[in-house]
Amino acid sequence: MLAMNHPKKIRVGDLLVEQEIITNEQLEYALKEQKISGSKLGKTLVTLGFVDESVLLNTLSNQLDIPFVDIKTFSYERNDVRALKETIARRFRVSVLKKTEEKVILGMSDPTDLFCLDEVAKFFNVPIEPVIVRESELLDVLDMSYGESERIASLVEEINDDLGEDSVDIDDIVDGSDENEAPVAKLLLKIFEEAIKYNASDIHIEPDEKVLRIRQRIDGVLSEQVLNEKRVAAALVVKLKLLSGLDISEKRIPQDGRFNIKVSKKNIDVRISTMPIHYGESVVLRILIVDEGVKNLEQIGMDEKTVGFFRKAIASPHGLILVTGPTGSGKTTSLYAALSELNSPDKKIITVEDPVEYRLPRLSQVQVNTKIGLDFAKVLRSSLRQDPDVLLVGEIRDSESAEIALRAAMTGHLVLSTLHTNDAVSSALRLIDMGVDAFLVASSLKAIIAQRLVRRLCPSCKQPADTALTASSYDYLLKPSHSNVTFYQAVGCTRCLNTGYRGRLGVFEHITISEKLAAVLRKGDVQAFTEMATSEDGFVTLTENAMQLAVSGETSLEEVQRISI
Repeated sequence: MLAMNHPKKIRVGDLLVEQEIITNEQLEYALKEQKISGSKLGKTLVTLGFVDESVLLNTLSNQLDIPFVDIKTFSYERNDVRALKETIARRFRVSVLKKTEEKVILGMSDPTDLFCLDEVAKFFNVPIEPVIVRESELLDVLDMSYGESERIASLVEEINDDLGEDSVDIDDIVDGSDENEAPVAKLLLKIFEEAIKYNASDIHIEPDEKVLRIRQRIDGVLSEQVLNEKRVAAALVVKLKLLSGLDISEKRIPQDGRFNIKVSKKNIDVRISTMPIHYGESVVLRILIVDEGVKNLEQIGMDEKTVGFFRKAIASPHGLILVTGPTGSGKTTSLYAALSELNSPDKKIITVEDPVEYRLPRLSQVQVNTKIGLDFAKVLRSSLRQDPDVLLVGEIRDSESAEIALRAAMTGHLVLSTLHTNDAVSSALRLIDMGVDAFLVASSLKAIIAQRLVRRLCPSCKQPADTALTASSYDYLLKPSHSNVTFYQAVGCTRCLNTGYRGRLGVFEHITISEKLAAVLRKGDVQAFTEMATSEDGFVTLTENAMQLAVSGETSLEEVQRISI
């Protein structure tokens, strides 16, 4: 252990009284409470409301000549934090914020704890440089850096030890009689707990040549944990297949299924997709929290203008309404928000999906199954004989399903569906490219909404972007009206998992098929339709809508650029 200069020892309570921050009576009361709770005096004073935490920490910083660090704006690496054992970090309420060959910067919630400094110094061969941090932020760092990841790695090691040199015994896992079953079940639970904690939408389990990768999609971006034992992947896949009723003996072809699980007191609906890859089977788990239910149009992040447009469109008794965008852009969420408003005893609503993602009472929801010949076209024809008022088609994939949906819309049904196109304007033309008669498209199509999702800047750590860098990097996005606008950039803190973003926002582009637009569509005039649609009063492109969010400081120009490419 290296010799180190300790901060001078002070009595926190006496110091605060001396500087007239608290009274003698408050100190005496806090000391009594401290004996009961067993907490540090500083924390007790803050909990009782006798002193603000920032005032306390700044006072200690000045008195001890130790810098106060706001972790929200401090860039740290999770691997540096993990350089100290989790048990020690949580016991003393400390965190390694930076580790170099010259020193270790140690965040402390109580810089007067000299015993803590001595204990931590035993783990490093370089000097310790203490800094003062807020305890709540420090605990966030520990949760994020250790979290379930360390427990997942520990469980993987446990399973590996149980397996020894042998491969996974599928029979033992199937009948649940082997003791290996318990660690596998615990491992799955921890993986789900971490995903729910960070609001992940997907979990990817991917065996590689020598490692197992577990990745989570958070706010549309994947984060990765690499585990040094890939044999565990086989046990995980078998367990997941059992939960979802898939064929555990079939590893050569992709399989799809679903199952329900309760995690952290939440009911989770999980869609599973398996696919054979070179080193085993890749598994993707799509997570849907059942307890949250279906959101309304305002809750999914639509701006007031788009909400008004969508409500007006679905109020029509017939016609086709399209929601377009790439996979993961929230199309189904938007359609179900519309269905939740249309869902009433006087309306017959049928959905045809692959798969059924949300479940709503009163709706007749049909799961497409191509293996038994139950494809979109067949289900759609049968659905029309069920006398529906509203028909949801999960996706228009080919000319046959497109034509059936359009004819249903033309014969008195309100049809909602999705299409994979880049923007609203190209969607109508895409239907014609599929081989559908232009007259049928013009007569049935009523409205189109294109949407994307951009990440919301974390309000706790976002900072103004460099003006010169902004002008040079994003000049093609900027307009003269943006000359005095302050744009913001992502930084990263404990509240946003060091990504700089927290949550996502919807970006929308929409058009109504007016009589003039319908007339141009009937002629199949692509250029005239595009020019007329984009020149309509109030038309806003996806990029322009995203720029409005950047101007208001809710997202970054980097995110605007991402959806503009």
